[in-house]
Amino acid sequence: MPLTPARNPSPRARWLRSAVLVAASAGLVAAALPAPAPLGIGDPLFPHLGNPGYDVLTYDIALTYGGRNTEPLAGVTRVEALATEDLERINLDFTHGTVSAVTVDGEPATFETSGEDLVITPVHAAESGDRLTIDVTHTSDPGGPADAGGWIRTGDGLAMANQADAAHRVFPSNDHPADKAYFTFRITAPKELTAVANGLPAGRTTDGATTTWTYRTAHPMATELAQVSIGRTTVVRRTGPHGLPLRDVVRTADRDLLEPWLKRTPGHVEWMERQVGPYPFETYGLLIADAETGFELETQTLSLFERRLFTDPGFPEWYVDSVMVHELAHHWFGNSVSPRTWSDLWLNEGHASWYEAVYAEETAGKSLERRMKAAYAASDTWRAAGGPPAAPEPPTPGQKISLFRPVVYDGSALVLYALREEIGKEAFQELERRWVSEHRDATATTADFTALAAEIAGRDLTSFFAGWLYADKTPPMPGHPDWRSLPADEPRGAAKSAAKPG
Repeated sequence: MPLTPARNPSPRARWLRSAVLVAASAGLVAAALPAPAPLGIGDPLFPHLGNPGYDVLTYDIALTYGGRNTEPLAGVTRVEALATEDLERINLDFTHGTVSAVTVDGEPATFETSGEDLVITPVHAAESGDRLTIDVTHTSDPGGPADAGGWIRTGDGLAMANQADAAHRVFPSNDHPADKAYFTFRITAPKELTAVANGLPAGRTTDGATTTWTYRTAHPMATELAQVSIGRTTVVRRTGPHGLPLRDVVRTADRDLLEPWLKRTPGHVEWMERQVGPYPFETYGLLIADAETGFELETQTLSLFERRLFTDPGFPEWYVDSVMVHELAHHWFGNSVSPRTWSDLWLNEGHASWYEAVYAEETAGKSLERRMKAAYAASDTWRAAGGPPAAPEPPTPGQKISLFRPVVYDGSALVLYALREEIGKEAFQELERRWVSEHRDATATTADFTALAAEIAGRDLTSFFAGWLYADKTPPMPGHPDWRSLPADEPRGAAKSAAKPG
């Protein structure tokens, strides 16, 4: 990526710089700017996540792995951004690494940390409309508790699991899905290892004992969906519908063992395309990691799966198949159309759970109605424990993954079932297709979804959505007046079969 030429500072920027120098000479520099502080874009569930004042256009992330997954990687992250406000400082989300240098437009900048923010003071203040090139030299530490997210140590290397707020444990970023960007990854590792990342390969060079692998995305991506895997793995390639390149990443020793599962992906893609339209990205595949995570994850173009999902005989074949469809469905719902705020998470997980359940019904005879009736019975309990689908309670402090509760899975798929019963199957199918088409490669909100649903239905759905998305108690199910949601203090027969952000 070419460097942005250094800008001549504007008259305002030159004046600000002069003012700071004058203040410094008078011993008043502390008054020039307030103390650095962590910022946020105001997400009600993650108040310090993301940063105001700029829009990231691209990330170029270079990581060097020395061969031991307990030691920090060396990194250089370049952020190309457009200032949307006048900025005397620039905040990036970053923690769990050490920063040794920062430049802005090629000029050294001062920096310090505050909370989980890297606070940068460039030589020249930025004005709204300026394009900025920020280079951060840093480490990226795979140590620490596995449930904190970010790097996951596998049996032969590393992989990433950044949902919901852990990408900034790996690289400096504007770590919120509202600010999607294009990514380039440059991963240097011992040449006997294989490195993969989101997107398509864009080059590979070997220099002595190391190889550098480059990957680039063709569509914008949220930071939480970034994926880098390094290990003793094999990339298995095949072709999907319409010539879609598919690639799966597995331990080399597992290549033959996992092939019966890997070869199902083209059929999964074909099935999803029949539901909602063309697959929205440049490639797809599975990354099957030798790690125990407790979840699967829809990292963009390369979904992360635990190895044991495919090797543990306790998981029925139909269940594994439907979980594969769940993660694939996210590539339309959550990846291509990303949530504007984390309160919109129900749109991601509700839709993925919905298509998981529909697929299980069509291919394995697992009744969708029975599953939704069981979810209805548990719904009031789920709402009491975690809030209604579109107004979830914040995650438990120190346990960010607790945001992924049953109410955002089957509790939100239940909303879609109720909506289909309310507006009819034909209108519902039109809604699903238009939603992913009209908001492709963008972000969208619950309000956008409800407005489109009302437009397609041709009537006001305000009361319907007020109850189903925001009420403490589950409304009556259209078409099923006999369904009952049991009191919250009674035992449940319905429960989420697998806890996972994914």
